[in-house]
Amino acid sequence: MPTMRGDAMRGLAVFISDIRNCKSREAELRRINKELTNIRQRFRADKTLDGYQKKKYVCKLLFIFLLGHDIDFGYMEAVNLLSSNKYTEKQIGYLFISVIMNSSTEMKQLIIQNIRNDLQSRNPIFINLALQCVANIGDREMAIAFTNDIPRLLISGDTLDAVKQSAALCLLRLHRTSPDSLQLNTEWTARIIHLLNDQHLGVATAAVSLIDALVKRSPDEYKGCINLAVSRLSRIVTSSYTDFQDYTYYFVPAPWLCVKLLRLLQNYPPPDDPSIRSRLNECLDTILNKAQEPLKSKKVQHSNARNAVLFEAINLIIHMDCESSLLVRACNQLGQFLQNRETNLRYLALESMCLLATSEFSHEAVKKHQETVINALKSERDVSVRQRAVDLLYAMCDRSNAQDIVQEMLTYLETADYTIREEMVLKIAILSEKYAIDYKWYLDIMLKLIRIAGDFVSEEVWYRVIQVVVNRNDVQSYAAKIAFEALQAPACHENMVKVAGYILGEYGNLIALDPRSTPMIQFDLLHSKYHLCSPTTRCLLLSTYMKFVNLFPEIKHHIQDILRHDSNYRSSDVEIQQRAIEYLKLSEICNPTVLATVLEIMPPYPEKQSPLLVRLKQKKPLIESENVNEPSSPSTTTAAHTEDGPKLAETAMHLNHHQQQQQQNGLLVSLDIPESNGHYEESTSNSFASLTKSSTSTVQSNKKFLFKNSDIIFENELIQIGIKGELMKSSMHIELYYGNKTNFNLINFSTNFFLSGDLESELRMNMEPIKTTIDSRAQIKQSGTIDCLKDFYDLPKMNITFYYNNIPQKIDYSFPLYLNKYLEKADMDSNNFFLRWRNLEKPNQECQKIFPAKFPMIYDDCRQKLEGFGWSSLTGIDVNSENFCGAGIIHTVSQQIGCLYRLEPNKQANMYRLTIRASKDGVAKRFAELLEDQF
Repeated sequence: MPTMRGDAMRGLAVFISDIRNCKSREAELRRINKELTNIRQRFRADKTLDGYQKKKYVCKLLFIFLLGHDIDFGYMEAVNLLSSNKYTEKQIGYLFISVIMNSSTEMKQLIIQNIRNDLQSRNPIFINLALQCVANIGDREMAIAFTNDIPRLLISGDTLDAVKQSAALCLLRLHRTSPDSLQLNTEWTARIIHLLNDQHLGVATAAVSLIDALVKRSPDEYKGCINLAVSRLSRIVTSSYTDFQDYTYYFVPAPWLCVKLLRLLQNYPPPDDPSIRSRLNECLDTILNKAQEPLKSKKVQHSNARNAVLFEAINLIIHMDCESSLLVRACNQLGQFLQNRETNLRYLALESMCLLATSEFSHEAVKKHQETVINALKSERDVSVRQRAVDLLYAMCDRSNAQDIVQEMLTYLETADYTIREEMVLKIAILSEKYAIDYKWYLDIMLKLIRIAGDFVSEEVWYRVIQVVVNRNDVQSYAAKIAFEALQAPACHENMVKVAGYILGEYGNLIALDPRSTPMIQFDLLHSKYHLCSPTTRCLLLSTYMKFVNLFPEIKHHIQDILRHDSNYRSSDVEIQQRAIEYLKLSEICNPTVLATVLEIMPPYPEKQSPLLVRLKQKKPLIESENVNEPSSPSTTTAAHTEDGPKLAETAMHLNHHQQQQQQNGLLVSLDIPESNGHYEESTSNSFASLTKSSTSTVQSNKKFLFKNSDIIFENELIQIGIKGELMKSSMHIELYYGNKTNFNLINFSTNFFLSGDLESELRMNMEPIKTTIDSRAQIKQSGTIDCLKDFYDLPKMNITFYYNNIPQKIDYSFPLYLNKYLEKADMDSNNFFLRWRNLEKPNQECQKIFPAKFPMIYDDCRQKLEGFGWSSLTGIDVNSENFCGAGIIHTVSQQIGCLYRLEPNKQANMYRLTIRASKDGVAKRFAELLEDQF
């Protein structure tokens, strides 16, 4: 018999060795097909295979499956192994079933029956194998089938401790995967709770994890666990490490059990019973005292274990929020960690102090560390720690220190990491408004904010500035003055143009008597920015010009000339054209009285919670602030205001109709989420509120993400997926936004990216883990980087799986990452351009395409597409001003590839000729293929 065992396992080892020694994929396939044929024949022909032979062949099938090959036989032999009384055979059978689960109903019934037989046996090893298999499969049928058997094992007095541990963890797995299918008998509740008192600490640790999950579903039903948890925690904390020698980790008694008990208690308010509450406070006080003791070991494991218990105890103190002495002590303890050399400790200390700052008992204690936090903001190397420092400054801010903190955050904003700038802008905007004693100071801060970080100022921020100005008569003149001055800067961000355009359109008359800001000077200054702005901003400026017609009749003819200009009156942008036509007619046919009525000053916005605060709460739900009850967003009020007004009044609104539609119907906001819903995370670091700007663009493309840095790349009736990318040489930082459009939670949500074929050597993807649940009408974000190792042709693949209303869903599509996403604009004069053009004359370096136009041949649209593609648009290069020329550099890890292009439109023939040259063979052809159907 020993010889047979050795031969069997030696045959498996030989097969694995043969596979590993294969020199090619084809050789491996031949060897596997040969083995599959042999196994199939043995299973069919030889009905007297013993257990060892079945085990050997099932092991080979399992190995072949793990190599990525489909297995369509051998299931019955694996199920037969489950009936064996030998451990190794049963183990292989369970392993095969756990990894390769067949969907056949008949097969599942056989498997379930074998598992039930083992669960009812008296062999603890067999019981544990069955429990592990149930936990590994963990589907709905398993939960329904064993909803009584496993809890019975857990609470039975005859069950061994090792089996109880496995039973508790198996129930936890079934509860997480199929909570609705697992129905626990209410009579078992008390007995499950009493497992917290089990003498075996392993059983107690597993039970705490299970009870914590059950408490979240039925807190009242398991409320009895509070007393037992406090009692067990007290015994562990007050004991010495010698009392729990088998469960002591580097001089810390049962740290994992302590952490789990502290987390369990955070599901409930402080205990009502004074004696239990006093005992719990003693435990927490003891943990804080032990943190002050000298370390018993210099090994990092000791400090890690001790700090794990300490931080969870502080979280419980913060959760209870009723013991002022404990809160202050916790704050002082965390303050000692702020200058610790361990980055993780500094991060955790800042994170916990953010929560302490929201408590009235510890807020002042947190403020004592203001200078330390500001120094951390300036000197920290780790961006995540700096972000927590920003969070803490925001949380500790009050009326006494607001100006100092806002100024420090503004100073840091100029050099802050791009990933946290939008969140910082939101926080600065909220703090400056919330604690503004003088609203002139508030306006100064906000305009400086837009100047410093204009790209990261979302629409809610500049809406908010306008709301405050409209609702406060005492600052309107000052707002018009500083907005006018801000426009005079040589480099003026588009968001600044929007704010100034709105304010001057409403209150420009308040500064018109100053010879430095006469009506004509205001108009000329605004119009000098017009052609540099996006179509959305131009629409707003046209509304401002129309307001000027009412405010300053003396410049009416100048404005009418602008409206009549072909770039507006015959604009390719429908919204600009409609405004120009309607405004021109309005100025021509209406008498001054009617005009003044239609274009009257905007009324105050209704009092409402700040949209900035709503957005920040969606982004950071743990760091809340007091409500700022100022007006609602201009878009909301404008829409409401125009519903009752005449049609012409609607066209005169400053926040254009197209923009209103975007906010209500565009992109992820198209989910029709009610305004009261606080789940929607559209504020996450340059999230989709900023993407609405791109939906008004005239650029149209059937290739997603080709011309934009942000786009919707997939949408169906259940989910919407958006992307935002930022290029840093050969590395692209991407953020994917998954929006749940349904009224059900999407559970077991997972994403996988695949680089097949040559892409494995051409791209390197590193994506962060993602949440497994997307709440109804909510959104989650996944960040990552994609490095370009060398030029590539194919697209990565993406696979998304989730459950919608208990129905499995799967989405497979090509991830729209094209080579041009690594293209950086290059600027050069005509001499350099033609010199490089002549140097790229080899056949494979050039590609020329002549093709008919598929879209209207509009100069601005073509330029916008070419620049969106990644190229520069160089002027003065071609003798024909209608032609386009430009350059770019593709950044890869291995090399830089220079690219030049020339696009020649022939409007008479409705044709284009596109010529591309690149320093790397094949790149020009790839770019030409991407572009020939886009014009």
